[in-house]
Amino acid sequence: TEISAVTPARTAGSAAVTVTTPGGTSNPENPSMYFYYAAVPSLISVTPTSGNTAGGTVVTITGSGLSGATAVNFDGIAAASFTVGSSTVLTAVTPAHAAGAAAVTVTTPGGTGNPLNYDYFDTPTLSAVTPTLGPTYAGNTVTLTGTSLTTTTDVRFDGAAASFTVLSPTEVTAVAPAGSAGPATVTVVTTAGVSNGLTYTRVAGPGI
Repeated sequence: TEISAVTPARTAGSAAVTVTTPGGTSNPENPSMYFYYAAVPSLISVTPTSGNTAGGTVVTITGSGLSGATAVNFDGIAAASFTVGSSTVLTAVTPAHAAGAAAVTVTTPGGTGNPLNYDYFDTPTLSAVTPTLGPTYAGNTVTLTGTSLTTTTDVRFDGAAASFTVLSPTEVTAVAPAGSAGPATVTVVTTAGVSNGLTYTRVAGPGI
């Protein structure tokens, strides 16, 4: 009443399974007698490509053969959750992971696909803004020093966006926008989150 068999190689798709004995060949038309071959998934991209070490970032993975995905892993750590949208796209929530690169893989009944790179970063921190004083008009260049500044996407002075240049993981220069005289809170936004705020004070020019 029972036979175990090892499947031969075959292209993706359905295959009728038959058994032949001296008494004849079994009926291959029974739908339950089909074995379905799934292609090994192939991954193309993961978006965004980086996020916080705490996890919780929603990423979109595109590729092919993603239907029936049974696992999404980041360096072998299971995604917090994932949802298959179609055979070419799925979304996943990143798990916590130490800072650094992680290999993203998707497993389906067809196997485990090629890995994609996803980078984990700590939440950015600011330790200094230089100079701490500037004019109320725009154009003063300030240097922000801190940590985890590589993926800076925004620099703000009391919420007002400033143009900026990332010099290194610990240094960013920004051009202060115009604003009223007084203190302004400077923050940096990266793909891993928002930094603590530092104070930059605008000083009104002398009146003559």
